[in-house]
Amino acid sequence: MKTTQEGRGHALGTAEVTEHQCIEDARAGDARAFRSLYEAHVDRVYRLAYRMCGDDDMARDMTQETFIRVHQRLDQFRGDSAFSTWLHSIAVSVTLNGLRKVKRTRSREHDLDDVAPLTAPPTPRAEPDLRDRLKAAIEALPDIYRAVFVMHDLEGYNHREIASALDVAEGTSKARLSRARSRLREALDDFAPEYA
Repeated sequence: MKTTQEGRGHALGTAEVTEHQCIEDARAGDARAFRSLYEAHVDRVYRLAYRMCGDDDMARDMTQETFIRVHQRLDQFRGDSAFSTWLHSIAVSVTLNGLRKVKRTRSREHDLDDVAPLTAPPTPRAEPDLRDRLKAAIEALPDIYRAVFVMHDLEGYNHREIASALDVAEGTSKARLSRARSRLREALDDFAPEYA
């Protein structure tokens, strides 16, 4: 069975073009090949970024930044792990760096707010529902715990994939997940003590 170069499209999942071929073509400058890689992975990268940062606009920015970095570093992909693992390690790094930048900015804003005089006492807020509490608890996790929790419990990665993406040992990934879950239980124990 012959295939011609002209008749071959770049759509992952077709028999003619494998992901490996798309990577090689994208390295050679084929924009359609890179677009195929993007389309095959963009949804999962966005979900990962969104679950780590909890903000749609920021997740979109982090997804875009991830693919810019992937495009710049495609020659560095050695194939030791799956392309998706390499890609998601970049997504995690980009998102964590973005979160750190936002925290620094917010910290400066809070410092300025502390200087301003209070005009009225704060009003007590009603107890938020569990979803809001869980989201806040996940966002409050230290970055290293949040990354593993999101990747494992929310995105379905296994510890081998997480370890490869974060460049840690599998045991470290398991320990971080355990600590993340423990902190979440502590954060939510007043809301649902029977689960703590």
